[in-house]
Amino acid sequence: MIGSSLSRWTMAFFTGAVIFLIAAECLMVAGYGFPAMPAEAPETLLLVHTVTIGWLSLLMCGALLQFVPVLVAQPLRDEILVLPALLCLLAGLTSLLAGFLGLTGMLDTDIPFLLIGGCLLPIGFGLVLWTLGRTLWQARPLPLPARFVAVGLTCLAATFLLGTFFAHILSGLISDAVMIDFRTKVLPVHAAAGFGGWLTFTAIGVSYRLLPMFMLAPDAERTTNHIVWWSGSIALLSIIMGAPVEFILAGSARIASVIAGLSAMVALVCYGFDLFFFYRNRKRRNIELNSKSAIGAFAALYLSAALLLSLLATGTFANHAGALIYLVAFGWLTGLGLSQLYKIVPFLTWLECYGPVMGRKPTPRVQDLMVERRDGPWFVLYFAGLLGGTVALLADAPNLFRITAAMTLLATAAIVIELVLARRLFNVAAAVRFPEGTTRPHLFLPAIRNH
Repeated sequence: MIGSSLSRWTMAFFTGAVIFLIAAECLMVAGYGFPAMPAEAPETLLLVHTVTIGWLSLLMCGALLQFVPVLVAQPLRDEILVLPALLCLLAGLTSLLAGFLGLTGMLDTDIPFLLIGGCLLPIGFGLVLWTLGRTLWQARPLPLPARFVAVGLTCLAATFLLGTFFAHILSGLISDAVMIDFRTKVLPVHAAAGFGGWLTFTAIGVSYRLLPMFMLAPDAERTTNHIVWWSGSIALLSIIMGAPVEFILAGSARIASVIAGLSAMVALVCYGFDLFFFYRNRKRRNIELNSKSAIGAFAALYLSAALLLSLLATGTFANHAGALIYLVAFGWLTGLGLSQLYKIVPFLTWLECYGPVMGRKPTPRVQDLMVERRDGPWFVLYFAGLLGGTVALLADAPNLFRITAAMTLLATAAIVIELVLARRLFNVAAAVRFPEGTTRPHLFLPAIRNH
């Protein structure tokens, strides 16, 4: 990573992502969408897509634009497409959310926002796919973490293609009869491809590189790594391709679901062994806050698996699916995202500011950009609110959920403020803040290149 080029627009992706995260948490505190409203309500759709596209997908895209070149030791291809991709994603998501507002009756307009969003979002994701896909293609044969990313990007393509179909249905271009069939058969595939493939499988692949790098743990490929990739890929293939085929032939997807479930459990077990290996064999004895807080995210991942099994065993999955999705989205994915942002943002800021004078001038450490003693309680508060919110959803207590959502909002806002302070080098002693030859990094826009 040291000496590698910085992606110019990664911080802009991160900035947009955290803005949408805070917006989503504000909506939950206000009682907007699920659980105060039905899961299929337009308000809930607005909330869900604010989280999945606005927060999680923008975060993942920004991270991959920086780390895929690191994974494959190749420069990012067609980098000029990154800014148009970001603009299309922001405009497309804004249009999509406006379309959902139209469905609620709060926005009375003839502008086909759902259709516009359904066109712009695939363009934006397509440009990201092209840029990352070309970078991976030029680096064959791929190292194992990059193969996780390749599968995740394939799932992203499936997710936004199905999402485009969904947007056309909601905009009225496709009949209501198709809508019913879509909800019962295709929508679960859309959710599985997004949460399971694009977000979870990609996050697992990136963690195989980030955890060893930040904890100085051995990163040689192990048998369990390959089992995770193979079993996870089989699970995703069974859901994304096997389930629709089985629906067409037999009217259900029982066989595909069983194969996917068993394969996913094998992947989770082996991933757990790998996580234990990284933490136990790290050379950095004092675990930094980003790695400590990531344990909460990993715990949420395995709690999600346990909750899924218990809901299926008791036949209450339909009643409590919202609690499971919340635990996955805000416990596993958001918990991991916030914990790693806590290290990535200072790390990239350090490279941007002090990388040019490294070895020639005395510079602060990356750790000096943050104050872990001050920030640790915010992660504790976040995961406490997350657990409380999950319990509230399982108990069907929407008012209690709003209180716990306020806890996660407060913690998230505090963590984001700390990230802003890191970008401004607020915690670095003034005497060593700007050695000769350094410049203050911009908050989220790239520096203008002089040619």
